[in-house]
Amino acid sequence: MSDDAIERLRRICLALPEAAERFTFGGPTFRVREKIFAMPRDRDGRVSVWMKAPPHSQEILVGADPERFFVPPYVGPKGWVGMRLDAGADWDEVAALVRRSYRLIAPKRLAARVPEGIGI
Repeated sequence: MSDDAIERLRRICLALPEAAERFTFGGPTFRVREKIFAMPRDRDGRVSVWMKAPPHSQEILVGADPERFFVPPYVGPKGWVGMRLDAGADWDEVAALVRRSYRLIAPKRLAARVPEGIGI
């Protein structure tokens, strides 16, 4: 996995309240209170991050831009979405989607501390 991409993703994830990194499933995972909200992966040779998405968001993102978004194995059927980071990723968009995933996973009090929108 690209060291630059993983470092940028790490900074985004660990800036969130009580976020922690743990090596699981053959790579790093980012968690809040032991629940995963982001998983960087390079299973198909392309750097990506898998994140929780709200209902129907996965279909919308993948349908709108299948070159950047995909249904990841294992967690895809549960609504998670994959985003490729290897082709000039928009890091503001990555941060916004990671924050959204965090808010879906985190306890309500922690989630309320994380703003919506672009930037972090």
